Amino acid sequence: MDHERVVDMGLSQMLAFVVDNNVDATLDVHLIGSFEDVPYEPRRHLNYSGYSVPLCSKIIEALQNRQEKFQVQTFCVLSHNTKKDLNGSSMPIITGFLVETSTGTIMPACFNKSTRCPDEIVRRIRISVSREDPCWEMKLLETYDTFLDRFVIAPCSWMLEWENRALSLQQLSDSKILKLCSTSPTAEAPDFVENLRRVWNYLMRYPHWEQSFTGRKPRIFERTITGGWSRCK
Repeated sequence: MDHERVVDMGLSQMLAFVVDNNVDATLDVHLIGSFEDVPYEPRRHLNYSGYSVPLCSKIIEALQNRQEKFQVQTFCVLSHNTKKDLNGSSMPIITGFLVETSTGTIMPACFNKSTRCPDEIVRRIRISVSREDPCWEMKLLETYDTFLDRFVIAPCSWMLEWENRALSLQQLSDSKILKLCSTSPTAEAPDFVENLRRVWNYLMRYPHWEQSFTGRKPRIFERTITGGWSRCK
């Protein structure tokens, strides 16, 4: 959930997978990731839409308004997840974490390119340019099937005009892309621009979404005996 307007529906969608009509059960909540990407000054009545403060506030409000019971176990957001770099710019302390599902243990983690899950580029497109697809409006993009241990990338569409947009964006310098495409340019990972360029290259190579989702069928990947992933035919 990356914007306050999708929190209520997103929370309902998430809980539908874990709550079996037992409203008396207490659910553990772990809030991790956002940081003070912009100084919060409520008296100045600034527009903080798209930043961490309104998103975190909305999540807490949504939890309070639900009939289920929640126990916040981890609250590593905003000032609790912010540090300063040598230039005084705000940076997140934790940018990734692991969850041991058998125990519920959570620990900080960093992931390199070799640990990325399958169909990375298409999944990146789903959370960016595919927002124009009315089928996914105000919905969370479920990808990993925890019961079957497989990735199911549901079909999505994008406008043909993204081919020209991608071509235009590719002409920009790295510094311009960073400034244009990020709300926190100084806090992005070193491969932020590289990943954007990979997405744009894909959109130029496959401008028609049907080339990626033939017959509007999902792209499914199952785990191999060696621990990797193989696409199902």
